[in-house]
Amino acid sequence: MESKEVPDIVVARLPLYLRALSALQDGGRPVTSSNEIAEWLGMTSAQVRKDLSYFGEFGKQGTGYSVAGLIERVRTILHIDHEWPVVVIGAGSIGRAIAHYSGFADRGFRVCGIFDADPLKVGMLISEHEVQPLDELTERVHRHAVRVAVLAVPGSAAQSVAELLVISGVRAILNYAPVNLHVPEDVRVENIDPVLHLQHMTYYM
Repeated sequence: MESKEVPDIVVARLPLYLRALSALQDGGRPVTSSNEIAEWLGMTSAQVRKDLSYFGEFGKQGTGYSVAGLIERVRTILHIDHEWPVVVIGAGSIGRAIAHYSGFADRGFRVCGIFDADPLKVGMLISEHEVQPLDELTERVHRHAVRVAVLAVPGSAAQSVAELLVISGVRAILNYAPVNLHVPEDVRVENIDPVLHLQHMTYYM
């Protein structure tokens, strides 16, 4: 069973396990092992077993894990055994790419609206979504019970838009803006800045 004492680094690895398990399932594998999962992800089998042990018993010694069963359990732990509606803020290059991305639907997420403050972008059709003005955001969040947002706006606008999202009821923000957001403690922010990752990599080159 889930516990509040689960380290965040363990939670962060669960989607990686899910990705490896999905690849095994697509390859027709009905059963796997901690050794095989570890090889996929470049870690030790002991780490895999330790991570999973935070959430209860999985599989049986000597017989391995049911791939389908473990996928179901991990999806439940991550609360993606149901669909999460998502709003995208920003109809620029990143926002458009996210709205067009086809990988959300089968992984627990559905874009239900895209918003922008630029009047020239409002009304544009992106994928099947018509860009809406920011002043309609709160109503859409309430109507669809949205708790997750993708923030793809310039850094100068990010904090004010984040505050609007929080007031509207959003509790998780995937932030593509190159700034640190200041939000209440009960709001989760994940920052995606490709430049930071590039700078990390160039250290080793």
